[in-house]
Amino acid sequence: MSTQLLLGGRIYSPTSPDATAMAVTDGTVVWTGMDAPGRAMHPDAEVIDLQGRFVAPAFVDSHVHCTAAGLALSGLDLAGTTSKAQCLELVRAHATAHPDAVVWGHGWDESRWSEQRPPSRAELDECVPGRQVYLSRVDVHSAWVSTPLVEQATGVRQATGWSDEGPLSQDAHHLVREAARVRLTAAQRRAALHTFLDHAAAHGVAAVHECGGAEIAGLEDFRATLTADHGVQVRGYWGEAVTDADQARDLLERTGAAGLAGDLFVDGSLGSHTAWLHEPYCDLPEAGTGAAYLQREEIAAHVRACTLAGTQAGFHVIGDAGMQAVVDAIGDVVAELGVPKVASRAHRLEHAEMMTPGQAEALGRWGVLASVQPGFDALWGGSDGLYAQRLGPDRGARLNPYSAMASAGVALSLGSDAPVTTLDPWRAVQAAVHHRTPGSAISARAAFAAATRGAWRAGGVRDGMAGTLTPGAPASYAVWDCDELVVAAPKDSVQRWSTDPRAGVAPLPRLDPDAALPECVRTVHRGRTIYER
Repeated sequence: MSTQLLLGGRIYSPTSPDATAMAVTDGTVVWTGMDAPGRAMHPDAEVIDLQGRFVAPAFVDSHVHCTAAGLALSGLDLAGTTSKAQCLELVRAHATAHPDAVVWGHGWDESRWSEQRPPSRAELDECVPGRQVYLSRVDVHSAWVSTPLVEQATGVRQATGWSDEGPLSQDAHHLVREAARVRLTAAQRRAALHTFLDHAAAHGVAAVHECGGAEIAGLEDFRATLTADHGVQVRGYWGEAVTDADQARDLLERTGAAGLAGDLFVDGSLGSHTAWLHEPYCDLPEAGTGAAYLQREEIAAHVRACTLAGTQAGFHVIGDAGMQAVVDAIGDVVAELGVPKVASRAHRLEHAEMMTPGQAEALGRWGVLASVQPGFDALWGGSDGLYAQRLGPDRGARLNPYSAMASAGVALSLGSDAPVTTLDPWRAVQAAVHHRTPGSAISARAAFAAATRGAWRAGGVRDGMAGTLTPGAPASYAVWDCDELVVAAPKDSVQRWSTDPRAGVAPLPRLDPDAALPECVRTVHRGRTIYER
């Protein structure tokens, strides 16, 4: 047996809130406490001096797209652009620097541009004549593409979501994305995958949930992601609907997926006007109420099949009409199979941005989990954000009601949906604590738990120990440089921060909006160092 003794730090452990030391034997936490007892109990251990640093359970990001996120990190990132002209200049420079490759970019958001309108194909063709260009919108539910790339996408002009001049959405987007994706080399995809996993490890992340599908990155990319030789653990979800248990089992075996969940689209996104709504969009009446990709009967068939096959089902759902269809469909299956059978599978919903209190109560009772992205609210919430633009200020203020969801018993896990938002787990925790709608925030402890223990649970690990630093738990942790540790109060109506050690609660880094967030020094997964600064 090999034991390491970490000394002189600040350990985030619910069983030892004042712990300064932790012992790890063969990849398992065996003890937490104070330095002196630790030395006495483990005299032969390898000693690691933490130099006052903070040690906490490693994060898990419960919704990512590894290769696409790696391409955004290493390639043409348009997320920071504030005008169409700036975006076009970046595209021109990237195309010049990479003369032989498809121009693949991501992250533009016209709601943050001075022009406040989407770009045209003619402008892109003029910018980079003759080049095949694919530029996904920040939500990856539409894309700005060049005419030479359109010519490579068979049937795109007849597909739903086609536009003669503007960005493409729905089926037209899927066709043109596939035409661009197949022009990426295996070496490009492999490099992007490892770039992203390296980024995750450097941000204290030990595991991610890859949300794949035929319309997202294809089966070849999904399998490559699941078998990547990297220290960050990847759990894969495949988004494809099934109608019976045998079909579900066959699809799991064929793909290597852990569940038939993730981005199985019930609808699209608010940014691309394709989220399925009860009432029309305020800023684009011709978009109507968005797009419905699965109906109640199809959703119910998938949940029933996965439940009987003994695996997780799940869906991407954003709009309120989409959420109603999902809740009604799961209710149909509960009525047939019973609550215990359905709840035992821990089915999950991705995003779940427009959930009513009544729906939350039903989903909590049925054991359905919500994989949510606080970065969405940070980017698009508030009275002047994209949600308010698309839905009006009243509807826009009801999105992402984390407090109500958690209070109703809906277990939360946090993710980034990278590349939609950058994988930055402390930033996600901070966004959940400082929700832009009063009353919708959750406490720092609840948000941190959702990004660690809750995300392990969303990934099927329900032993109660994963995501904690308690004796018997896997030694999956990160070491952080950070400033003062504090105890966060759970409600907006009371003093939010306390530094009183008599609280008897393990403290966390300060998460005020202007606080300097922790910087990762080392990430360890099951006793193996996967990142060191």
